Amino acid sequence: MITKDMIIGECISKYPETADYLLSIGFHCIGCFAAGFETIEQGLKAHGKSNKEVEITLKKLNQIIK
Repeated sequence: MITKDMIIGECISKYPETADYLLSIGFHCIGCFAAGFETIEQGLKAHGKSNKEVEITLKKLNQIIK
């Protein structure tokens, strides 16, 4: 399961199928140096996403990996 506290790089390494979705929503952090230490929530919020948008993104990511 993907959570808001998961490190971006860990998510991409463990679930590479999530990369296309993240890129499609403008979340280009997957190639950034911060991906090694920043959480998914931190990255999304840094890109202006609201708490609701973070929850929607997490729901979609978890649907992708099922």
